[in-house]
Amino acid sequence: MCNLREHTAMSSISPRDAEWRQELRDAMPAKERTAIPRAKMAMLDPEYRIHCNEEVNQGLSADQAHVEASRCLDCPDPQCVTGCPVNIDIPGFIKNIQRGDMAMAAAVLRNTSALPAVCGRVCPQERQCESKCIYNKMKKEPVAIGWLERFAADTERELAERPAPERLAPKGIKVAVAGSGPCSLSFAGDMAKRGYDVTVYEALHEIGGVLKYGIPEFRLPNSVVDAELDSLRDLGVKFIADTIVGKTLSYDDLMNEGYKAIFVASGAGLPRFMGIPGENFINILSSNEYLTRINLMHAGTPGFATPVPRGANVAVIGGGNTAMDSVRTALRMGAKKAMLVYRRSEEEMPARREEVLHAKEEGVEFMTLSNPVEYLADEKGHVRAMRVQRMELGEPDASGRRSPVPIEGAIDEIPVDVVIVSVGVSPNPLIPNSFNGLEVTKRGTIAVDEQLHASIPTIFAGGDIVRGGATVILAMGDGRHAAASMDEYLQSISE
Repeated sequence: MCNLREHTAMSSISPRDAEWRQELRDAMPAKERTAIPRAKMAMLDPEYRIHCNEEVNQGLSADQAHVEASRCLDCPDPQCVTGCPVNIDIPGFIKNIQRGDMAMAAAVLRNTSALPAVCGRVCPQERQCESKCIYNKMKKEPVAIGWLERFAADTERELAERPAPERLAPKGIKVAVAGSGPCSLSFAGDMAKRGYDVTVYEALHEIGGVLKYGIPEFRLPNSVVDAELDSLRDLGVKFIADTIVGKTLSYDDLMNEGYKAIFVASGAGLPRFMGIPGENFINILSSNEYLTRINLMHAGTPGFATPVPRGANVAVIGGGNTAMDSVRTALRMGAKKAMLVYRRSEEEMPARREEVLHAKEEGVEFMTLSNPVEYLADEKGHVRAMRVQRMELGEPDASGRRSPVPIEGAIDEIPVDVVIVSVGVSPNPLIPNSFNGLEVTKRGTIAVDEQLHASIPTIFAGGDIVRGGATVILAMGDGRHAAASMDEYLQSISE
């Protein structure tokens, strides 16, 4: 069995790899590679897709993937890797796509990523790996790293034979994980590869955390998440649903069951509201509740009785990816008019550019430089309108974005019958409040050191419960970091 530490190291390429990679470089000069235009992914027609929940992006064909992979210059110092929070060997997997070895392409991805099919769909590659691509310096479109990652992971599922997952011999040491989102899954995969006995506890009835309840199927199909979970089960990871760490199981319960350490990645599922008049009227709800009812509890699906507000005029407040998911979901739930209300300009929206484009194609109305200040209700207490303050941009704030400033007297009244608030989330307070001696910050996040070690020696934490809110891939990076740190800690106390 291989040494996992050597197997996952990014420091060297075997002589055999170096030979075929040089052959690929020699077969097509760099000038020819850089002249190839970036691939265009097929998408469902907007008029069709707003009436269904099918995945919008259809993926690359095998021919497209081969050509796009050939654009990669296989740089001697690949900066794209430095832009990836989990340090995927990006040129390594891409060059294997180019040579047609899909099993090896997927294996290279899985050396460092537990969820390549997920990351290839939802990670903001344009701000991470692709932003570091050398093509940007040439004023050309970067290699479509995310699309190629998706292609390799999706193709792997169709292979008749897949390499068995590589892991070290069992250590006989049990570790528990609270939460089953991307941070937890990344951690669990790395710890299982290191030989630990890993059990993941999820409070809800399905495994996957935010990947299941927070991201719609038209962006991330549940079947893709389930396939990634099966890969982790193949590594020996165990999953237990309907169990709330901090309530169903206490810290002492876990210790008494023989766990030597606990990784807390319980997320930031506590929704925030704006605190404006009328926010408690009927049919005003958080994006967390709205998306969970639809994505996880199948509201609106034949045969399921989960209630969810529907309306002809739906307003979503916010400008992030969750807001975009919510407003696009509202269209699919029958809204005649779906409005995205955001207090800054479109250029300052934190949502991915792709999601903004898709929302516009689908008919979402963008109300930028607008901020709700009050909601109005009918005689039965249902929201009927919102009063919106028009804004203009002032000086940059601490984030570097220009601060929105109200335009005096510029207030409009807009009819609405459903409002979905997506202005941020706070850390889940359950574990911080129930684990005695666990230090928390003023923001309610778990306090950790550089190794993601908490104030209780047996506890490590990462993801949104530490960051307060982050992308899937940043959470996964925390999971890998915590796995390395916990491994070091457990080995130190066993010596």
